[in-house]
Amino acid sequence: MMKWLKANWFYVVVLVAALVLPLVITNRYYSQVITMSLLFAIGALSLNLILGFTGQASLAHGGFFAIGAYGVAILTYTLGWNFWLALPVSALLSGLIGFLVGLPALRTRGAYFAITTLCLSEIIYLVAGNWMELTGGHNGIVGIPVPSPISIPGLGQLKFDSQISQYYLVLFFLLFTLFVMYRLTKSLRGMTFLATAINEDLSEAVGINIFRTKLLSFVVSNFFVGLAGGIYASLIGSISPSVASVAMTFNFLMYVLLGGITTLAGPIIGAFIIPVLLEYLQFLQDYQMILFGFLLIIVIVYFPSGFMGLYKNLSEKIKKSKVGA
Repeated sequence: MMKWLKANWFYVVVLVAALVLPLVITNRYYSQVITMSLLFAIGALSLNLILGFTGQASLAHGGFFAIGAYGVAILTYTLGWNFWLALPVSALLSGLIGFLVGLPALRTRGAYFAITTLCLSEIIYLVAGNWMELTGGHNGIVGIPVPSPISIPGLGQLKFDSQISQYYLVLFFLLFTLFVMYRLTKSLRGMTFLATAINEDLSEAVGINIFRTKLLSFVVSNFFVGLAGGIYASLIGSISPSVASVAMTFNFLMYVLLGGITTLAGPIIGAFIIPVLLEYLQFLQDYQMILFGFLLIIVIVYFPSGFMGLYKNLSEKIKKSKVGA
């Protein structure tokens, strides 16, 4: 046990900090920002699976986020379903649509796949804005109920109507997503993902079914971003077609690229740092795209692995300097 703690002390410290964070930060506004950052980290991790580990630039991530959000909104608000039933159904719907779209789309490569998914995202946005009877059009859906209470024998009900309880709810799903991504990427299947990203032709030559590998990655990615969208709709209480906009996809891309592609910690760091940074740079709101464009250029040119790549490089240099000394 001590050996394990010594080897993983950093992750234990981060987990403990995450558990006590809502007890330290009592400001409701900052607490909401942090909760949303953790929620977007789920979507960023899912995008990292298809973009980083499989090498497919999906530009429909915001659209699948919206499918999960509208799924929970319609099932809970319009049809009166329990949240804990509506959430997995909406996530599965997002994965199913990803499967149906992926069948033709993943037969294309490179820019053609990116353009195909971008068109899909725009279609989802148009449907959300114009199907008045189902989605409420551009007015959206207002009054979405918070997650249903969970009855615990002997302890009563666990409710999610406070910011602290909602924070721990999102943290639970983030840890669940992180666990699944870790087990998946560290497995033999995860190795086929990376092989596909590095060289599709060579991977196919050694017997890897490229199409099935990409399709599996695409479906799992869309399932988890749909899960994040469903939680988002329930916590916010209202949604509009903006959740399906290209801007939402661009945000997820920024979290992954700036945080560190092909790493598990990078997307979480990106999703946590960037929204918090935006709150402190409200006076630069008109120049945000210029600022992030500048940051992306610096990261792509000098730190292709993002913040995590920079951290690893610095750690290696410190170790080498200690060894040299």
